[in-house]
Amino acid sequence: MEDYRVKIEINPKILLGKPVFKGTRIPVYVIFDMLAEG
Repeated sequence: MEDYRVKIEINPKILLGKPVFKGTRIPVYVIFDMLAEG
């Protein structure tokens, strides 16, 4: 299994430091919300 830190970054200059997928401005929580909704 790949290490999640390779794919996720936290940078205070991007979305106020919320975890995003590296190289994007897509917050991690958006994907989890979508998965939870089905």
